[in-house]
Amino acid sequence: MQSQDILPFDLVMEGGFNQTNLIISAILILVLMVVSRMRKVLNESGTWAAAILGLGVAIAGHWSWLLILLSFLTAGFIATRWRYDEKKSRGLHEGDEGERDWTNVVANGGIPLVISIVAFTTKDWENMLPVFAAAVAVAASDTFASEYGCLDDRVYMITTLKKCEPGINGGFSPNGQLAALLGALLIGIVSISLGWLVQAQEISQPLRFIGGITVIGFVGCQIDSLLGALFENRGWIGKGTVNALAITSGALIAAFLLPEFNF
Repeated sequence: MQSQDILPFDLVMEGGFNQTNLIISAILILVLMVVSRMRKVLNESGTWAAAILGLGVAIAGHWSWLLILLSFLTAGFIATRWRYDEKKSRGLHEGDEGERDWTNVVANGGIPLVISIVAFTTKDWENMLPVFAAAVAVAASDTFASEYGCLDDRVYMITTLKKCEPGINGGFSPNGQLAALLGALLIGIVSISLGWLVQAQEISQPLRFIGGITVIGFVGCQIDSLLGALFENRGWIGKGTVNALAITSGALIAAFLLPEFNF
């Protein structure tokens, strides 16, 4: 990726402590908190965790990075509420009404925050964008796989490929795998759109960018399933740790492989 030679919106493009970034970030966080409580996307602890974590992402990274996270949060909420009564009747639901708490926020947003801090430290927001996007893509892919795939009775254990019960850690279904691809694809499209329109970045291979983010997000979802089957089912680690490790794997894969995509 190469920045344009002339950037007429420098204050908009730059991350960190500049006035534009701070003002827009504060507005987005306020909207997040109001909508989250009104629509019951997150409970009280989750809302405050999302506000603090989101502000860190927006200030250390860029306010458009917060929009990427918010697109994941919004799409994840829609996925969670999809056929919610049926999920609840089968014990496959989140919270009392689909809302999530601070542990889920930290598990899915902690690594993107770390990436934002790295970008702030190195002042390299441009090259850290695909790493950030890949991390969020893993979270979206896993959420879509779980929420859209849990009602598919064609579930197989990822380690043995034998049929298993829906909702079990490490289980995957055809519907879930398709949803996982679509979740990662969504983040790839949102990320490149914001890279173009907001950060004024020139990406010479947009389809390669979207494809790379989508594939990494999908692979990270499979890593999540493997960790769930091998470690979470044995009680060695919890769901939040599994999520964080899978998201970390996606970020590391992106950091090492995305430069080869010649954006």
